[in-house]
Amino acid sequence: MAHSLSAKKRIRQNESRNALNRWRKRNYREVLKVYEETILHGSIEQAQLELTGLYKLLDRTAAKGTIHKNTASRYKSRLTAKFNHKKEAVAAA
Repeated sequence: MAHSLSAKKRIRQNESRNALNRWRKRNYREVLKVYEETILHGSIEQAQLELTGLYKLLDRTAAKGTIHKNTASRYKSRLTAKFNHKKEAVAAA
């Protein structure tokens, strides 16, 4: 148990930041699931709208330090590849 005031404050800060980071991660993971569902069953236009919103969300999450910027970039790259694959499949059909 912390005894000094600064150590107690650090514990309080860590708890609030941890909760905020958990919320941010949960938030982008939920949006990812919705996007994956749209890729499987939705239209290309809807997927494009969700993809741009997801880019913004991932960039904002990385800027806040919840995830690393390279992790956000990797997600964006893979999501774009899935979108392009879906677009090609629709165009071919």
